[in-house]
Amino acid sequence: MKKKLVVLIGPTAVGKTALSIELANFLNTEIVSADSRQFYKELNIGVATPSLEELSMAKHNLIGHISIQQKYNISDFEQDALKELERIFQENDYAVLTGGSGLYVNALCYGVDNMPDVKPEIREELNEIFTTQGIVPLQEELKLKDPEYWEIVDKQNHIRLIRALEVCRQTGKTFTSFRSGEKKQRDFEIIKIGLERSRENLLDRIYQRVDIMIKDGLIEEAKGVYPYRNLQALQTVGYKELFEYFDGKVDLPTAIENIKINTRQYAKRQMTWFKKDKSTLWLNAENKIDWKCLDL
Repeated sequence: MKKKLVVLIGPTAVGKTALSIELANFLNTEIVSADSRQFYKELNIGVATPSLEELSMAKHNLIGHISIQQKYNISDFEQDALKELERIFQENDYAVLTGGSGLYVNALCYGVDNMPDVKPEIREELNEIFTTQGIVPLQEELKLKDPEYWEIVDKQNHIRLIRALEVCRQTGKTFTSFRSGEKKQRDFEIIKIGLERSRENLLDRIYQRVDIMIKDGLIEEAKGVYPYRNLQALQTVGYKELFEYFDGKVDLPTAIENIKINTRQYAKRQMTWFKKDKSTLWLNAENKIDWKCLDL
């Protein structure tokens, strides 16, 4: 019988952490994180890293294992996650993968294309453009340099735009030319479970979580990493809005409101991405889930 990877996905604040722990305990196995911001040991509050109590309730892997200053890409994650699965599957028939980063989930499930290495200064320059001029210059450049990828990319996701432009600038070729689209065959079965909530319930949870993060010390955490604000790891919701506050561009209430707005928009993009996969079984996280009924 093939080993099984149960993938628990869904938007931010939907409740993946608590339910992944439930699921891992039900299956008597471990969790591998596919949250690309929880990889970093310097980031905790702003990326909703599981608490010490939650970490003690089930073994988590690939959380806080690298530094924001360390070079780490999606191919590195693919290899690290496969090693963790190989170890877990030696003792267990199941493993749980969870996270809201669709690209990283797909990297483990289906593999990634081999992309050229990019000079750090190219990435830094593109991040500086985004920080100082916004997303429009990135959109215009990508539309010009790779119109084929422009047609399918999430045009509001600056991280995706920057990644594509890095390759364009480094190689002089289109990002599309390096994308094979071929899925790698894994030696384990993949079962995808999606978590969703009503729009009103999810928005309430997002807003409450941001307020709790502020109360728990997000401002102080953001101050601690502010000197590294141009790093790719920090181009994320919760930090970039506070960096604008530190720069004097907005007041604190506006920065906090912007975190809520941008988190809400991010959650919407996540759902759009995840809903494309028709093999996913969707469950309402507002209801108690009986894992026995899923026939895993």
